[in-house]
Amino acid sequence: MDVLAQATRLRDEGKDVISMAVGQPAHPAPRAAREAAARALDHGRLGYTDALGIGSLRRAIARYYRTRHGVDVDPERIAVTTGSSAGFNLAFLQLFNPGDLVVITRPGYPAYRNILAALGLRVLEVPVGPETGHALTPAALERAEAEAGARIAGVLIASPANPTGAVHDRQAIASLDAWCTEHGAAFISDEIYHGLTWSGDEATALSISDNAVIINSFSKYFCMTGWRIGWMVLPRDLVRPIECLAQSLYISAPELSQIAAEAALSATGEMDQVCEGYRRNRALLAERLPQMGLPFAAPMDGAFYAWVDVSTHTNDSMAFARQMLSEIHVAATPGRDFDPIDGARFMRFSYAGSHDDMERALDRIEPWLGRR
Repeated sequence: MDVLAQATRLRDEGKDVISMAVGQPAHPAPRAAREAAARALDHGRLGYTDALGIGSLRRAIARYYRTRHGVDVDPERIAVTTGSSAGFNLAFLQLFNPGDLVVITRPGYPAYRNILAALGLRVLEVPVGPETGHALTPAALERAEAEAGARIAGVLIASPANPTGAVHDRQAIASLDAWCTEHGAAFISDEIYHGLTWSGDEATALSISDNAVIINSFSKYFCMTGWRIGWMVLPRDLVRPIECLAQSLYISAPELSQIAAEAALSATGEMDQVCEGYRRNRALLAERLPQMGLPFAAPMDGAFYAWVDVSTHTNDSMAFARQMLSEIHVAATPGRDFDPIDGARFMRFSYAGSHDDMERALDRIEPWLGRR
């Protein structure tokens, strides 16, 4: 966010800043979503909804699982949330008690760590890399639990992952679910980048077990970041407790966003066309970044990020990012927040922008690296 703030200041000064820093799709929300929202604004009768969301949206999400994943989900198990962030808050509050030990991956999305810590939970970051297929494994959980000297209360994975783009395949998810069941640990699957899997098996944990808590969002695949609308799929025994928490914390997700989200679910054809743009950007980065001496530290199997090793150029990716932004006005994200131990050697480049921006950014970076 510091890099983003610096980029904003440069833009305000009239500089041509190209951002490869944030996971913000360049494409707008689906046309159907915008049209539905316009109609809702025209009649203006917007207010509170049920805490778990509008019934028609929950049913539409259930149909989406049937169509996309071949999984039947009872709409009663679906909770609509104010973005995935609200889903994480609700899940952590309901599943854990202060002092509980919760596993996340390193590198991983920094908000997991920060939310867990803010709620008084102990965060255990388990390293993933080529030796684990960039995925958590039961063996790694066993070692981490032994080293921590405490029982693991919960395991959180993201597939595809931010920042690495790594994908947990069906077998990896099944083995983690089985480990959690055997050890009495909660299993949370962040599937916010579903629909953006380029290689490997895009499996929802719902196809394996009804025990996992699923968190998803309209932000990435449906290009609706600013609409702040997401959902959870819950085990049946968690539906009522989550409903009560949501009533107290959020009342409900915004009705306008719920109406738009329901319409967005009919726009997968449009969104798949957007994904072709990401594929094109991904191919461009896959070719040019290694040529510049920026090798990939993880496969770009999913999401729209390249996790890159910058250690031949710097041992401080934060300073590197600031310098790159200041001198050539290209923003990328330093790795420290994703990995507080080894992150100074890595950076995350987002390819969610336009293809023209990706080309212009790389055309600036290549000669700049040559001058350093």
